[in-house]
Amino acid sequence: MDFTLDKYEKLLSFLQNNYGIYTVKRYLVEKPERNFVILRHDVDRSPKNALKMAELEAKLGVRSTYYFRYPYTFKQEVIKKISELGHEIGYHYEVLSKARGDSEKAIQMFKSELEEFRKVTDVKTICMHGSPLSKYDNRKLWEHYDFRQFDIIGEAYLSINDPEVYYLTDTGRNWNNRNNIRDKFVWKSLKREIENTDHLVHVLEELKPKKLYLTVHPERWGYNSANWIRGWTRDLIFNIGKCVLKCHLSDLNDSKESKEKEVYQ
Repeated sequence: MDFTLDKYEKLLSFLQNNYGIYTVKRYLVEKPERNFVILRHDVDRSPKNALKMAELEAKLGVRSTYYFRYPYTFKQEVIKKISELGHEIGYHYEVLSKARGDSEKAIQMFKSELEEFRKVTDVKTICMHGSPLSKYDNRKLWEHYDFRQFDIIGEAYLSINDPEVYYLTDTGRNWNNRNNIRDKFVWKSLKREIENTDHLVHVLEELKPKKLYLTVHPERWGYNSANWIRGWTRDLIFNIGKCVLKCHLSDLNDSKESKEKEVYQ
């Protein structure tokens, strides 16, 4: 079985033996030049899974970044425990989607939600939530405002702009970037068909990339059989939904292109 904490531990073991593992904040402060992996977790669902993963990492001496959504995964006790384990806590914002594109309303919401996080723990980095069912890209909020005015040192997409970094995500329960709708970035991809997590390790051993950036969603990595089955079922449903959405967006684009051709003809 893939996407279990046992498999994740094997992946971590490989990373520890070959790279320095950085939180987003530590990377932005120290700016390492090579042999690093930035390890980030988007806690979109299941804070309990996030805590289980954070405990495993702490046991192995790994520190990573956990981004929580407000209010959906904003569980104060879980956040406190993960912070006390030595991990970075960040804010997984989606305010432009919530505000339906109203940037003034969104920035007030951002300020309010960030204050709630800071009542629990220090927050220095943020990361947009993809909100695949929304037409709004939450990163576009920063076309009108500057997150640094809120004492934020970086945004997990916008501030890591090294084009030599290889980006990997488990979105869609695979490492092939098939089910991403909102993840648009400047980084490299491995350009390999990755079969599973064991195969990922094999490919990394073969290619030996010097700069890595991993996004891992804790709800995807089961800590027991029942939890794994719930995660597998949820991913199956979401992947079908994303496929339908992609097909719909493709049809809309085709229709738009057809109309534009008619105009120019």
